[in-house]
Amino acid sequence: MTPDVVIKLAEQSIYMIIIISAPILLIALGVGLIVSVFQAMTQIQEQTLAFVPKIIAVFLSIVIFGPWMLTMLLDYTRDLFQQLPQLIG
Repeated sequence: MTPDVVIKLAEQSIYMIIIISAPILLIALGVGLIVSVFQAMTQIQEQTLAFVPKIIAVFLSIVIFGPWMLTMLLDYTRDLFQQLPQLIG
């Protein structure tokens, strides 16, 4: 395996991580921003108010995007295993 192949595999892996984690992170970011604006407007400084909506939103996003994320990950893993003889030999 040449260094170029290793770099290509690392690049594909990092890209897959970003694609898979992006929906959950963006939803958590959006909910956190909305809750922060709500706290700033009402001047409520309760710590649990910041975390509970985010936890619920992340859980719901995993339920909604979970099958898509699993499909993407399985396709990537299947392609990687199919390329394994070419990468080794």
